[in-house]
Amino acid sequence: MQQHTQFYANGQWLSSTGNEHIDVINPFTEEVITSIQSSSPEDILTAVEAAHQAFKSWSQSSIKTRIDLLKKIAQVLKDQQEELGKVILSELGMPLKMTLRVQVASPIATFELTAKELEGFIWEEQIGNSKVVREPSGVVAAITPWNYPLHQIAAKVAPAIASGCTVILKPSEVTPLNAILLAKAFELAGAPAGIFNLVFGYGASVAETLLTAPEVDLISFTGSTRAGKSIMASAANQIKRVRLELGGKSAAIILPGADLQKATKATVNSCFMNSGQTCSALTRLLVHEKDYEAVAEMAVTQARSFTLGDPMNESTRLGPLVSKVQQERVREFIGQAIAQGAQLLIGGQSMPEGVVKGFFVSPTILGNVLPENTVAKEEVFGPVLSLIKYQDVDQAIDIANNTNYGLAGAVWGASSDEALTVAKKIRAGQVDINGANFNMLAPFGGFKQSGFGRELGKFGIDEFLELKSYQMPA
Repeated sequence: MQQHTQFYANGQWLSSTGNEHIDVINPFTEEVITSIQSSSPEDILTAVEAAHQAFKSWSQSSIKTRIDLLKKIAQVLKDQQEELGKVILSELGMPLKMTLRVQVASPIATFELTAKELEGFIWEEQIGNSKVVREPSGVVAAITPWNYPLHQIAAKVAPAIASGCTVILKPSEVTPLNAILLAKAFELAGAPAGIFNLVFGYGASVAETLLTAPEVDLISFTGSTRAGKSIMASAANQIKRVRLELGGKSAAIILPGADLQKATKATVNSCFMNSGQTCSALTRLLVHEKDYEAVAEMAVTQARSFTLGDPMNESTRLGPLVSKVQQERVREFIGQAIAQGAQLLIGGQSMPEGVVKGFFVSPTILGNVLPENTVAKEEVFGPVLSLIKYQDVDQAIDIANNTNYGLAGAVWGASSDEALTVAKKIRAGQVDINGANFNMLAPFGGFKQSGFGRELGKFGIDEFLELKSYQMPA
C-alpha cells in the first residue's frame, strides 16, 4: 500500500508536515487501499499564501486565458476518465457504470459548460452615470464532501477559476484520491502556479486554519447542516463571505390523476441513487390516501430491481454505503422509524441476503410514515424511502414544507401546468415537474437550512464575484 504524503501548493507537490495518517477504505472490500498524510497548519498556510500571491495576476488574466485553461482541464479529465472512474469507485463504492456516467462525466461537463458560460458572460453594464462591474472575490477556501466528490469539487473550482479567483481545496478525507488526480490535471493543463492548491485532513482541524487565515476571502462549503453552522460562526469573526450547500429532505408529491407508475419508479430511483447518499434525493413520497396501496406495491416492486453486489459488476445497481459509520447510522434511522410506528414494506436493518461483506444497507421502503416521525424530518443519507399519505393537496404542500430543509422536490400531476401550480408553493431551490431532466446550467442550491448561494451555470460564476460601481462624470 502506497501512502500519499504530499500536498499541492504553488504548482508543486510538497512534503506534508502533518503528523496524522488517514486511511482510505474501499467500502465494498472493507480494506484499506491507501492512506493520506494530513496537512499541518503550516502546510495549509503555505497553500493560502500561494493562492494569495497568485490572485494578483490571475484576477487580471484575460477571459480567453481562463476559457482555454478550463477547456484544457476538461480534456485532461476526459483522457483519464477510465482511471478516474476506477479511483472514485474504489473510495466511494458507486457501481462503475453510474460512476462513469455521473461521478466522472458531470465534473468534465462542469468545466466545459463553465468555459462556455464565460464566452457570453456580462462583466459590466452602464446604469445611469455609473459603470457597474463584476470583479473576483479573492482567495477561495473550498471544502467538499464525499458523496459526489469530483462533481462537487468541480462545481466550486471551475466557476471560481473562471471568475478570476484562486482556490485552496480541502476534499473529504473519506474520498480524497480523485482530488489528487484533479491537481495533476491542473499540472498537465499548464495552469499558472498557485491558482489551485490542495490540502488534506479532517474537516474541523483544516477548517480552523483555513477559516481564520486573513488572506482567505470566501468560503464555499458543501456538507452537513451541522458543519455549515459551525463554518458560519467561525467566518463571522472576520466577516468572511460564505456560500453553503447543505442537507435536504426532499419530497415528491404525486397528485391525483398523475401517472402513478412513472412517478413511483422515478422517485424510488432518485431516493436510491448513489445508495441514497444524495443531498437532493427524493426521500419522502407523498401520496393521496386513495392511491396509497397501489403506490406502495409499485415502490416495493421497484426496490426489488436494485441488485446489490460488487460495484465492478455490470449487473450491480446498488453499491455499499461509503463507510461503516454511515451504514450504522442509516440502520439506526430504520430501527427508529419502525419503533415510531412505520411499516417496513421491504429492506430493514439486517445485512442484505447473500451479502457477506461491504457496508451495505438493503433498499428500504417504509410505509405509513407520519410527517412528524424522525425519518420524515431528518436527512438519512441512505437507501430509505418514506411513504406518507395525504388527504388533500393543501395538506401535501404543508407536509412537503414541514422540514428545516428546502433543497429540492418534485411534483407529478395529470398535466405540467397542474404540477407547476403546486410546485410554486414548495419552498425549495429546485423542483422537478413530471420527471423533467436535471439541468446543469440551472442554479442549484436551497432554501432554509439547506443553505444559501447557488452553483452551476452562470449563477455559479456569480457566487465568486463582487459588484463594484464607478460613478462617472457626465
